[in-house]
Amino acid sequence: MRGFAERADVEEVERFLAARSRALPPEPVPLLECVGRVLASDIEAPLDVPGFARAAMDGYALRGEDSFGASEQSPLPLALLGEALPGQPFEGSVARGEAVRIMTGAPLPEGADAVVMAEVCSEHDQVVRLRQASPPKRNVGARGEDIRRGERVLRAGRRLRPQDAGLLASLGIAAPRCHRRPRVRLVVSGDELLPAGSAPAGPRIVDSNSVVLRGLLARDGAVALPFELLPDRADVIRQALADDDADTVLVSGGSSVGREDHAPRLVAELGTLHFHGVAMRPSSPAGVGSIGERLVFLLPGNPVSCLCAYEFFAGPVLRAQGGRSSVWPHRRRRLPLARKLNSEIGRVDYVRVAIEAGFVVPLATSGASILSSTVRADGAVLVPRGCEGLPEGEVVEVLLYDDEVTEVAGEAP
Repeated sequence: MRGFAERADVEEVERFLAARSRALPPEPVPLLECVGRVLASDIEAPLDVPGFARAAMDGYALRGEDSFGASEQSPLPLALLGEALPGQPFEGSVARGEAVRIMTGAPLPEGADAVVMAEVCSEHDQVVRLRQASPPKRNVGARGEDIRRGERVLRAGRRLRPQDAGLLASLGIAAPRCHRRPRVRLVVSGDELLPAGSAPAGPRIVDSNSVVLRGLLARDGAVALPFELLPDRADVIRQALADDDADTVLVSGGSSVGREDHAPRLVAELGTLHFHGVAMRPSSPAGVGSIGERLVFLLPGNPVSCLCAYEFFAGPVLRAQGGRSSVWPHRRRRLPLARKLNSEIGRVDYVRVAIEAGFVVPLATSGASILSSTVRADGAVLVPRGCEGLPEGEVVEVLLYDDEVTEVAGEAP
């Protein structure tokens, strides 16, 4: 066993990773699976939407000028030719003195240029009587009213929302080209670990890191490849690291400097160990390496350290690989500290905090194995390495874990 001779600055590691973060090549994605994916190129409309003039309400299609003079006192009669329904247009044309019953969304018949709403009309013996005028273009949706052919409707780099997918469907685009989602190999090792879903037994503990990591990967648009817990054996871990079916590798556990911590040495043998040991708390044993084109992130086995190292280093890279912004994806809130927050110059602190009555309450500044502290927390505050601490009342920025903050009056941190 040995300690760290020196630790890299967080900013140095982040600069190194930013220089190597690239969006993965594009691929066609089926329309029904594209929500959440990132467009690799602009989308230009290949056609007009709608592709025909249509009724904007139920009523009667006619030549607008034929309705002039209609009033409650003097209803104007027109010959009723037939009916137009959505998907079932009227096949003839409308001449002077004629009208067609029409439903909302149905194509406007040839010759008609307006729709009189049904509420101001009466119909009897194939004659419709208008009690209100409807000038040309009234109650009509024009061709291309929503989207014009050739119009750029979505830009490259956009993360597609449900309504975006609906727009693509309306344009007849079956498979937009999106950046490929990064495939991630989880290398989780430890003779003391039991699979998630098991009950703790004796000196053995249940693996929670893979559960947290897979949730974070899903949040960041990455795909976790199938994996199994590995024993603390160098040959088995070497084989997992050498497998080249992933874009990125996350090593959980076995990444420090103990006798069973094989991963750093194996990464150095198979590729390059760029960093091992970072000036931060928690997560100081974190590291970054590369094997061929694949980045390898050494995430400490302690649960909070694992979460912290992922957020600082792996998360931004994976988001960038999928075409997303590398910026932390948390909602942010600025509030004053309820009490002093202690830190040390020379390291970055990831401090779990609760929000109580509009104040930020630090929950813990140590205890990297206390996963429950992240459950009790509403978010985290990052204290820069040049800061000795923050005084009571200082306004700080909280990276929120959830979209909503739940405050429980009188709850102890």
